[in-house]
Amino acid sequence: MHQKLLIIDFGSQYTQLIARRVRELNVYCEIWPYNHLPSLDGFQAVILSGSPHSVRERNAPTVDLQAIFANGPVLGVCYGAQLIAQKSGGTVEKSATREYGRANLNDVSKKEDLFKGIKKGSQVWMSHGDTIFEIPENFKIIASTHEVKVAAFKVKKQDVYGVQFHPEVYHSEDGTKLLGNFLYKICGFTGDWTPGMFVEETVAELKNTLKKDKVIMALSGGVDSTVAASLISKAIGKNLHCIFVDNGLLRKGEFESVLHSYKDFGLNVKGVDAKARFMKALKGVSDPEKKRKIIGGLFIEIFDEESKKIKDAKWLGQGTIYPDVIESVSVKGPSATIKSHHNVGGLPAKMKLKVVEPLRTLFKDEVRRVGRSMGIGEDFIGRHPFPGPGLAIRILGDITPEKAAILQEADFIYINALKKHGLYDEVWQAGAIFLPVQSVGVMGDERTYENAICLRAVTSTDGMTADWSRLPYDFLAQVSNEIINKVKGVNRVVFDISSKPPATIEWE
Repeated sequence: MHQKLLIIDFGSQYTQLIARRVRELNVYCEIWPYNHLPSLDGFQAVILSGSPHSVRERNAPTVDLQAIFANGPVLGVCYGAQLIAQKSGGTVEKSATREYGRANLNDVSKKEDLFKGIKKGSQVWMSHGDTIFEIPENFKIIASTHEVKVAAFKVKKQDVYGVQFHPEVYHSEDGTKLLGNFLYKICGFTGDWTPGMFVEETVAELKNTLKKDKVIMALSGGVDSTVAASLISKAIGKNLHCIFVDNGLLRKGEFESVLHSYKDFGLNVKGVDAKARFMKALKGVSDPEKKRKIIGGLFIEIFDEESKKIKDAKWLGQGTIYPDVIESVSVKGPSATIKSHHNVGGLPAKMKLKVVEPLRTLFKDEVRRVGRSMGIGEDFIGRHPFPGPGLAIRILGDITPEKAAILQEADFIYINALKKHGLYDEVWQAGAIFLPVQSVGVMGDERTYENAICLRAVTSTDGMTADWSRLPYDFLAQVSNEIINKVKGVNRVVFDISSKPPATIEWE
């Protein structure tokens, strides 16, 4: 049994980032909302997250702190720190000015284990409208900034700490060191959560659960489904039956190359050419949500047809990862639907299959680490995320085989150029978009009236927020020229410089 840390979520946008930092330090943790907590048994320590709420609100989120303090070491982050201070008799008031952004620690108690190895002047990231004005007598201040007197505190004679900054964010220079100090020096974790250990334990568990049962699984060519399938295959071999569907909206040559790679992995996989069926179903459809629903529904139909050819299958394999699991028990319930996602969530009830999800405890970056530890190549592990509906949501307006072919060629040139110039790994996600506009151009002595392609590239850690990538002008000029010269039907290329929010990464 692994050592475990509990993260109590009060709705902060950074809660998942805390968990990812903890996991990077090889400590297993779970996120649970404050109003849906598990038993504290088995958890060695607790972190209280930040929140968009104020502890001064009448119905502010709260928990039984005394029970939590009695369980083991506690670290309150921002709202979590303010909650500890207020509930213990301190005073939290609205800040004179909202404290947001970079700050520097101008007073640090280096004798405290939490700040071992952290120097005066270390940059931290603030994000709060309230601040702790007075602390109880049994508290002591262990760090301050120029503007915030109580930047961090400790409860005397207890391993209870609070920080009014966010150690989990990139801008807090020594944030990882602080979290490491809490986990290792204060809580006594040993760092037993490693990719190799995860593979060993998961394969053993899958063998025990699945025995000689048959499992069917849809593959997408993406990281999650590839790693999940590899784990199941390692446990049950040819009793895993994988299905890879070509909907005509994959990247150029992807169906053939990915199918070949899967077979090289030793996966038992069948490729299904369904391009004509998808194009027929999508003919004349422009609405993005209708496109998604048509693609998702037809995929389920095809998957259902193919799975019936596999006798006595009892399980459905899925590449569900931890953020999907957290979403189902989030503080506010499932988030509002921004757009539908293409998945096989509707299959189990229809097909009477049990579900096996070997990655359900992992974040995306952990999935990559596990994949690497299993020897899966960087061609898969380092791949950019690709939307489930494929190029359907990168062709704005109605979809035709001709538009799909144009976009595949333009995208192929763009992605290959990123790889050739060493830029692919610097970008979190990139792709070309077929715009529903035509514009005047000149090629040779002829006037043209052809299509426009938009190039998109973003940097991100998890897709929740994203900034547009500052690709070199010379690179963009070269890619633009190559697309216009080589892709018949395109006479204009533009580059998207929108960030998320307010824009989304995909256009539809």
